[in-house]
Amino acid sequence: MSQTPVQNQKQRQSGLNSVLVALGPSDADRVERLAEEAIDIAGPADATVVIGHVFTREEFDDRVDALGFDREAAEVDPDDVAGRYSSVRELVAFLDEAGVAYEIHGLVGDYADGVVALAEERDADLVLVGGRKRSPTGKAVFGSVAQEVMLSAPCPVTFVRADTK
Repeated sequence: MSQTPVQNQKQRQSGLNSVLVALGPSDADRVERLAEEAIDIAGPADATVVIGHVFTREEFDDRVDALGFDREAAEVDPDDVAGRYSSVRELVAFLDEAGVAYEIHGLVGDYADGVVALAEERDADLVLVGGRKRSPTGKAVFGSVAQEVMLSAPCPVTFVRADTK
């Protein structure tokens, strides 16, 4: 999609070209909040929202089977599988309604590493990750994908909680 001179000017002024919204299997209840943040940030700058969905190998294989992809016909593209994921489709509907440009990318691997890889690959200016409030003990015992992304991403990361407005 080529950009108009007005879009190019807005992006130069804001310094924002792309916002990566990281979606995972536990983000279904946070899609609306992530969409609100993405639209509020990317919309005024005419930035592109990169919707990134990272699958573990097992999740990917399960989704490929559940969605009826023909593994014999060709290798299944993670972008195609991500595009058919319900959370991704819901986010796309919000972005379409707001007139915000987007692209969808899927990746198979570790959640945090995959989000960081997508941020690097897509040259993201900002990453939005969803999460829930956890106690310090909960973070220490169970780890946090969002925390790992915040520490490793090549750009700023915004943590979006579903229970905030």
